[in-house]
Amino acid sequence: MSRTPSIHPTAQIDPAAKIGANVAIGAYSVIGAEVEIGDGTVIGPHVVIEGPTRIGRDNRIAQFASIGGDPQDKKFAGERTELVIGDRNLIREFVTINRGTGDGGGITRIGDDNWLLAYVHIAHDCQVGNHVVFSNYSALAGHVEIGDWVIISGYAGVHQFCKVGAHAFIAMGCLVGSDVPPFLMMANEQHGRPRGINSEGLKRRGFESPRIAAIKRAYRTLYMAGLSLPEAREQLAQQAQDSADVRAMLDFIDRSERALAR
Repeated sequence: MSRTPSIHPTAQIDPAAKIGANVAIGAYSVIGAEVEIGDGTVIGPHVVIEGPTRIGRDNRIAQFASIGGDPQDKKFAGERTELVIGDRNLIREFVTINRGTGDGGGITRIGDDNWLLAYVHIAHDCQVGNHVVFSNYSALAGHVEIGDWVIISGYAGVHQFCKVGAHAFIAMGCLVGSDVPPFLMMANEQHGRPRGINSEGLKRRGFESPRIAAIKRAYRTLYMAGLSLPEAREQLAQQAQDSADVRAMLDFIDRSERALAR
């Protein structure tokens, strides 16, 4: 099998770009300088990828996506910043992903096996894990951290500097303005509020009943027992001795820099 890239004659590829084996680039796409595209990645027509951007293997990028553009930040002064995308991501139509900023760490990072559906926006300096689903029109402001296996439903948005823990579920239209611990389900009441744990998602990922029960107990401690956050944290520390999942929730709470969603 040929390992030569398949590049449409109308595509514009900067001589400084690095194109891997078996890469396909569609009509009228523009690949800029300091762009690296890993083996087996398929890029549709009318895609624009600006550098410095590194894209891993076997990604699928649909038409009209805009990848690696300048950050939408008034403080950005043209400094060298990067976008790093992992392997096997699906990036659909009109998705926009911006590079980082000089004072925000300099790198926007997308992990592996994520789905970014149409019109998703990932702003500068965001850090996205693996197996995340961004539904249509969802968006992240700058400096947001998204853990593994998070689902963000359509038209939902996350405020700058917020963190969303692993396995959380953000419901349709939910506006997240605080840190969301792992496993939680956030639903919309003008601004998102906790509405239980993402038990259905956990079952689909192979979490057994005792693990889910421990997470539910931790949720009740944090949100339903009428405790202050220090009081709840003390009880969670005890529960974490028997549950790595509760320990992950506790570690998230301790790392939180914004107000915790409560």
